[in-house]
Amino acid sequence: MNEEIFLCSICNINSGTCKEDCKFCSQSVRYKADIERYKQKPMEQILQEAQTARDNGALGFCLVTADKGLTDKSLKFVCDVAKEVQKVAPELRLIGCNGTATLEQLLILKGSGIKAYNHNLETSETFYPNICTTHPWSERYETCQNVNAAGLTLISGGIFGLGESQEDRVAMLQSLKSLNPSSVPINFYHHNVALELEPNPLTTDEALALIRLTRKTVDKAQRIMVAGGRELMFGERQAEIFQNGANSIVIGNYLTTKGRGMHQDLEMLRSLHLEVAKKVN
Repeated sequence: MNEEIFLCSICNINSGTCKEDCKFCSQSVRYKADIERYKQKPMEQILQEAQTARDNGALGFCLVTADKGLTDKSLKFVCDVAKEVQKVAPELRLIGCNGTATLEQLLILKGSGIKAYNHNLETSETFYPNICTTHPWSERYETCQNVNAAGLTLISGGIFGLGESQEDRVAMLQSLKSLNPSSVPINFYHHNVALELEPNPLTTDEALALIRLTRKTVDKAQRIMVAGGRELMFGERQAEIFQNGANSIVIGNYLTTKGRGMHQDLEMLRSLHLEVAKKVN
């Protein structure tokens, strides 16, 4: 079991405005999911969330926008937010998660203080057309390549439980390995009644096995993070993720779903005699 756990917090700075048709995502306007929607979260609220994350041990703070990729307007907003967050919580490692991005856009983000960029492959190239038709998987892979070229730290993972086969899961992990990400966020599909997909079919034991498989396959990654769907998938067995290869979690709320209280995760780590990481390796 890993002795230090890296904590990350997500800040949804723009919500529910995406026009893409990703079938797993309640932020798409196509599915009319009952979620909070806004073009820009107030700066004061973002800064408060950053300070709360820092005070609860988070090292990573991820600035997420809902659209397919960066526009000139959203790029400026992310940069403005990054600069303001650094003033109130300079200890946080800022992560961009803003969809497809060019090398030029990523270099601008880097110049604003963004240290890492998160762009998930979501699933295998073969299965991807079953969950998204408005942009190709290749654009996702290319963005990850751009992140590496920009000299930013790459964070890339995917979602399990979308109806994919085990072969698809292995193929996605092999693609991730080829990109050499520093951190691999594993998400477990959290069903919303507005979405077309069936509820996640995975059992807890199967999910734990997928964490082990991720650790074994993407073996050079510094962190295997269990992110979206953790509470729903693992319930009272959340502590077992660390015994199976995870060494990072998202604390607090997710993009459109509630997480459990940050204090609960901190209490869980204490009970397991696991230390919260104090610096980025």
